[in-house]
Amino acid sequence: MIYMLEDEAGIRNFVLYGLRSSGMEAEGFETPSALRDAMKKNIPDLLLLDRMLPEEDGLSVLKKLRGAPETRKLPVIMLTAKDTELDKVEGLDSGADDYIAKPFGMMELISRIKALLRRTSDMPPESDRIVLGELCIYPSKHEVFAEGEKVALTLKEYDMLLFLVKNKGEVFSRDSLLREIWGYDFSGESRTVDVHVRTLRQKLGSCGVLIQTIRGVGYKAGDDVSD
Repeated sequence: MIYMLEDEAGIRNFVLYGLRSSGMEAEGFETPSALRDAMKKNIPDLLLLDRMLPEEDGLSVLKKLRGAPETRKLPVIMLTAKDTELDKVEGLDSGADDYIAKPFGMMELISRIKALLRRTSDMPPESDRIVLGELCIYPSKHEVFAEGEKVALTLKEYDMLLFLVKNKGEVFSRDSLLREIWGYDFSGESRTVDVHVRTLRQKLGSCGVLIQTIRGVGYKAGDDVSD
């Protein structure tokens, strides 16, 4: 189910017709209070949110949704005539998952709705996760997400990441990592660990800085990137 909060009836009816014609269930609301009443009965799969509304601004509505446990992770796309770069930054910083300026094409809107629903449906439940900054590890599924995007790791890369994050702040030598991850003592060149750390950082993108090098010692996981 998709909810839409839009006070202009023409736009609201146009979007609802397009969504329903594409096989999606959708309901529209004119005011924030009407939306809140509906959400007391049912939380939708996604919300399309206008910014300029009666009763209160769309950003205020969004912040309240993000502050409530039951809607904190609700996917939200803002649809608004406010289309400057600053407007978009404000919307995204307030918790919107996407921001589409009016006028917009119905095909583009449907495509972005589907993309957002795919992305959020891929996320495992929060009860099974280990978090470090923008990095989330789900041990029961052997899955890793960096800034909300799923990351494909080899078994050894995953094992090393999980081990370091579980022992956040503790420094491990290359030899100790070889023993813990590979299960054997390694008396020669320990480049194996360095190579795996390098590829792991590359795959994690901006989250790669969480795997830190301690010169002359080894590696650790930490959210203090000043080390």
